[in-house]
Amino acid sequence: MEKVDRPLGPVVVDIAGTSLTDEEVKILQNPMVGMVILFTRNYENREQLHNLTHDIHSLRNPSLLIGVDHEGGRIQRFREEFTKIPSARSLGQLYDTDPQRAHNLTAACGLVMASELRACGVDFTFAPCLDLDYGQSAVIGNRAFHRNPRVVSILATAMVSGMAQAGMACCGKHFPGHGYATADSHVELPVDDRPLTDIRTNDEVPYASMGTLLTSVMPAHVTYPQVSPAPAGFSKKWLQEELRGRLGYNGLIFSDDLSMKGASEVGEITARSDAALAAGCDMILICNDPESAKTVLENQRWIRTKAFDERVARIQPRGKFPSWDGLKLSQNYLACVKQIEAFNAEIAEKADKTATL
Repeated sequence: MEKVDRPLGPVVVDIAGTSLTDEEVKILQNPMVGMVILFTRNYENREQLHNLTHDIHSLRNPSLLIGVDHEGGRIQRFREEFTKIPSARSLGQLYDTDPQRAHNLTAACGLVMASELRACGVDFTFAPCLDLDYGQSAVIGNRAFHRNPRVVSILATAMVSGMAQAGMACCGKHFPGHGYATADSHVELPVDDRPLTDIRTNDEVPYASMGTLLTSVMPAHVTYPQVSPAPAGFSKKWLQEELRGRLGYNGLIFSDDLSMKGASEVGEITARSDAALAAGCDMILICNDPESAKTVLENQRWIRTKAFDERVARIQPRGKFPSWDGLKLSQNYLACVKQIEAFNAEIAEKADKTATL
């Protein structure tokens, strides 16, 4: 495959399988593409994943970014041969009884998660989830650390610090908060009809607390009718006035997946991509819909800015990273894995006891 010199663009796309097809190579060399997002279907084992990421990185100079949704709990795309990362909620529950251990363990999760991904050539993961655990959103559920925004801030900061030790940036999601709305934005448009004051004093707190630690943010496909008629990811009110204006955020903004049902009310795929970029998103995700991705790549009009390039630079991985064999020589990594495995064993033991009652 011939490498082409081409700066990164604003579109995030996926691929079908465990290796690249000739058609996908052409798509990934399109100047509008800036990142490839991987899913479980793209993974067989670590060796295959490493070969795939090597092939993707070999297509462009600078290399395309490679991302994944890999948070822990039920959102962990690669499982076999990877450390099992506990759910955010389990870490939040631990915080209620042992705050110091929860903080240390969450940092360990961030380091192990990012280290293992980077050892396989993955540059970035869309984590952590900053939504509050109101106990009513099925799509968020145990992805949230806690109901208390202060605890969410503390544990998310710990996770981000662990990721940073491995040279990986982060993504806080789903701004301003997806935890209160009950509907699943993958299949319908959720509505959160609380006033802005409630959202500011609860859901926005982690974003305000973490500030510049957040190298990127992803808004929710949720409508907050008391604030703006458009879903947050298509709303200048949310992205320009609230996130960048009031909170002073200057990092990169990803859209959530524009193929999701929660985005469909904005219009067809080109209208969605236009609206997301116009509202203030820097990069837009189009997943599990290759025809829509092609349509956007063919029709999207976009002007590169200095701010875009600076924000993309902040989500690049930092420093060279060892192979998996090299990672196994790191005493810090091994100690963190040991902490996580001990906690997973405790959770499993509790589950077994509950099942036998």
